Amino acid sequence: MRLRRLSLRARLTAGAVAGAAVMLAVLIVAFNLVLDARLRTDADNLLRERATTVLRGLGTVNGRLSVIEAPDLSAIDAQTWIFAGERVLEQPAHVDTRNHRAAVALAASGAGFETVEATDTRLLAVAVRRASRRLGTVVVGTSLAPYESTASSALLGSVILGVLTLAAIAALSRWLISHALRPVANLTSEAADWGERDLSRRFFAGEPHDEMTRLASVFDGLLARLGHSLSREQRLTAEVSHELRTPLAKVLAEAELATARERSPEQYRAALELIKGHALNLQRVLETLLASARAAAGSRPAASDARASAERAAAPLRETLAGQGKSLELRSGQRVRVAVEADVVERILSPLLENAARFARARITLDIRVAGGEVLFEIRDDGPGVPPSERESIFDPGVRGESAGQDVHAGAGLGLSLVRRLARAAGGEVEARASSDGASFAVRLPAA
Repeated sequence: MRLRRLSLRARLTAGAVAGAAVMLAVLIVAFNLVLDARLRTDADNLLRERATTVLRGLGTVNGRLSVIEAPDLSAIDAQTWIFAGERVLEQPAHVDTRNHRAAVALAASGAGFETVEATDTRLLAVAVRRASRRLGTVVVGTSLAPYESTASSALLGSVILGVLTLAAIAALSRWLISHALRPVANLTSEAADWGERDLSRRFFAGEPHDEMTRLASVFDGLLARLGHSLSREQRLTAEVSHELRTPLAKVLAEAELATARERSPEQYRAALELIKGHALNLQRVLETLLASARAAAGSRPAASDARASAERAAAPLRETLAGQGKSLELRSGQRVRVAVEADVVERILSPLLENAARFARARITLDIRVAGGEVLFEIRDDGPGVPPSERESIFDPGVRGESAGQDVHAGAGLGLSLVRRLARAAGGEVEARASSDGASFAVRLPAA
């Protein structure tokens, strides 16, 4: 099975074991290399001590090298040769011919170490000098078998110890990782038991104090945001359903009334005009929803003239306002470009202007200006205004302010909730501001 198909616990355990195996292998190799070097150094030191002992038992007679005190050549592993030039003064009683030939060659070549691989023997040659004159050579040797046996035993022991240590590390790593991941498994099982819409439950209550509780706290925050979003979407769906049902019901009612009995052409024309008006309202609702979807997608950059969009939003209201003796003044200085599609800007401003037209006593103003990299649309009227306690709640779907009274919303938009939704989808914001005279709404959109 490939590693990427393993569980997280198995991958973490395998990674820990692999890392421990590499570290143990490095330590075992380093230990045995150091031990081997140390054993060879001990063998060389032993040969130096033997050579020094033999040199103490040598002397000269008539200027020639002689053995005053012969070494114990019968001792176990006593391999000592004494050469006077090419003549052998002393040699081991029982010696391998290969070691003897190597000793003769080493004595002839001078001082130094040599290893006879065939017999696993280490030799050392030391020159015998008197008054700077070389009289002969002492060659001592020792078997490397005990040292190599020690090195082999140490290697085997270190490998066995490494395997046992690795097995212990694997077991401990698996236990520790399982213990560490147990809270994650608990979170997973809890989440699996919850329904897809059961967003009221939470993983952790309290202040986070470690990584797992912080993770649970983040998930709880995500669930809270999802729950809030779902609640808003449900309320928005209900509001949309109501807004779509109302013009459709009016269209059907007018059509049924018109076909119930014979009417004059003028009456039919009046009925068709009413049906047309309700159909236009329905069309504007659908266009508003499409504008909301485009603004939320943000698939392509856009820019539009802020004043032109405001003029289009205000145009349908001017005739009605004129008949009611009310005025709508649009004020802007220099040409202002907003980084939002024109129809989206129009859909944001239309419900606000409709509200102002419905509640204003005589005057409505729409100011457009640039402030801090944003385009500010400020809509003010001289109506009853918005109480401070309602400046946020009126943006919730289905919520109608006290100042609306029993007035039935006959506009084409989806109200202030969709205004804020559109503005935020376009990267802006809308808010109700404090005003001493009537209502004041501010729309901020990014400037182009």
